[in-house]
Amino acid sequence: MTDFWPWLSLAGLGAFHGVNPAMGWLFAVALGLHRQSSRIVWLSLLPIAAGHAAAIAVVLVAFMAFGAVVDLRSLKLFAAALILGLAGYYAFYGHRHRVRVGMRTGMAGLAVWSFLMATGHGAGLMLVPAVLGLCLVDQSATIPLGSSLPISLAAVALHTAATLAVTAAVAFVIIEWVGLAVLRSAWINFDLIWTLALVATGVILVVL
Repeated sequence: MTDFWPWLSLAGLGAFHGVNPAMGWLFAVALGLHRQSSRIVWLSLLPIAAGHAAAIAVVLVAFMAFGAVVDLRSLKLFAAALILGLAGYYAFYGHRHRVRVGMRTGMAGLAVWSFLMATGHGAGLMLVPAVLGLCLVDQSATIPLGSSLPISLAAVALHTAATLAVTAAVAFVIIEWVGLAVLRSAWINFDLIWTLALVATGVILVVL
């Protein structure tokens, strides 16, 4: 039963990324409206998901490789330092320095944009605690690289599937029912929520 919660957290984080407009659905909808094609909305979700998956895969594979030669405590403290540092940056400077691409971008440009957005957002770092919990055999040992890589890739697949599903659902609701005008009266500060989540995750890694 304890192995169930890391997978649930991976899916939950994916759902949060999917509902967050900064992670892709808002851009996909705006791109579709700009080109006057709902087909563009659905096509653009694929490179956005691919870029997101690549960003978190790079982080997880790097951490698992690092964890194969470094003890668990040092790995956790290193991850916590990166996460808390990112949270501190966002707390002081906000999310103003986002990657920007124009409405004329192609599918490859969307994938690159999504990769950079997820990387700068710390999406991969937030998955590290859950994947560590799945990969560790002995809390005092290093991470077995042979078994951790398949688990990491499975985590990427689950997280990305949840992100894509929720992103598509939100885009559908916006296009078919409510429209972008709803954002003027029903905006949620996802940036603040994400910053607080980064702080909580960093503190948990330090304490546990």
